[in-house]
Order: sequence, then structure tokens, then C-alpha cells
Amino acid sequence: MTGKKIAVILSGCGNRDGAEIHESTLTLLAIHKHGADYQCFAPDMIQHHVLNHLTGEEMVEKRNVLIESARIARGKIRDLQKFQAVEFDGLVIPGGLGAAKNLSTYAFEGSGWTVLEDVATAIRSMALLQKPIGALCIAPLLLAKILGNVDLTIGNDANTAKKLVTMGARHFNTDHGEVVIDTQNKIITTPCYMLDARVDQIAIGAENVVKAMLEMMS
Repeated sequence: MTGKKIAVILSGCGNRDGAEIHESTLTLLAIHKHGADYQCFAPDMIQHHVLNHLTGEEMVEKRNVLIESARIARGKIRDLQKFQAVEFDGLVIPGGLGAAKNLSTYAFEGSGWTVLEDVATAIRSMALLQKPIGALCIAPLLLAKILGNVDLTIGNDANTAKKLVTMGARHFNTDHGEVVIDTQNKIITTPCYMLDARVDQIAIGAENVVKAMLEMMS
């Protein structure tokens, strides 16, 4: 073990209304594969809505983001309010629409969208301590919103890339498994399911993010 510990922020369970399960679990796998450890976090709040993952239709029920995220973390998860940047060597945020619906209001509020305060605090506190932050899929939007002047990727979707640029970020087109590394700001991003991807391609991207983060910690 490297002795390094990485915080992972989850946003529920399932790509349509929570954290993307493949991106989340393959990130956790990569962390252990490369000798580090992790602690999962999620906000203790009701998620924006619950979608039927077969039909895409909204369901008449309420679910809690922390409880749903605990499905992925096998119960070993903490309330995001308890996150302390000094306890961790890095932070990573998997994608899934939960990042745009639960961790932020990006999916619903246009240019006036906001990031959940506990998420924003976690990002800012890690950046202030110059500790690496990784983000997968749509999650780099959170970094652009909070940090602004950083290098990022969400793949090659021109519309989303344009929105990143309006927030002050610099976007770079990427393909499967590729990462954009902002060495100055210690930001590492990869597109994952922002592209039409297979699960093995997701694994490569997640692992490349984790490897780059660990290299920055050495």
C-alpha cells in the first residue's frame, strides 16, 4: 500500500439520477489496484428525482442520496458534511447525471446553475491545499464552476465544451481512456460515458485518472 487515501464523492446510484455505477466501482478498483485506499462520501439529502432505468420515466418515490450511494460503497460511506481535506491526499468525483442533478443544479437551471455547498467546499479545500482532484464524465463541470481557470475534458461534445469555456475553463477534446492533466492546478479529467463507451474503456479512463493523481502525490 502507498499509504495514500483518496476521497470519492458519490451522487446516488445509477447513471440517470445518481452516480454512474461503472465509473464509481472502476475508480474504487483502480485506487486499490495501485496501492492506495479510499473513503466514499455523499450528501445526506433527498435526490432530485427517481427515474426508472428501464424506461427513463420518473417514478413517484423519494430516495436519499447518501443511502443510495451506500449501495455502491457497501455501506462504508460518510456524510459529505464530515469531509475534511486534511485527512486525504486526493479527491475524485465519478460522473453520472447525479453530478448534474444532486451535486449541482446544472441539469435544470441553465446559466444560473449552482453547485451544492458541501461539494463546493470539498473542491475548494482540496485545491487550496494543492491536492489532486480527479473528475469523470460530466463531473468536470463542477470543477469548472468552482475553480474556473483550469484545463478539463468532457470528451468531444461541442455544446458542453462551450459551457465549460464560458466558466473560464479550457477544454480539450479527448477519446476513450484519455485524460487531460492540468499540472499547475492538479486537476485530472477523463470523458468516460460522455462518449459512446464500453465498460473496458471506462476502466482504462478511471485507472488513468487514479494513476495520474497518485503520481502527483509522490
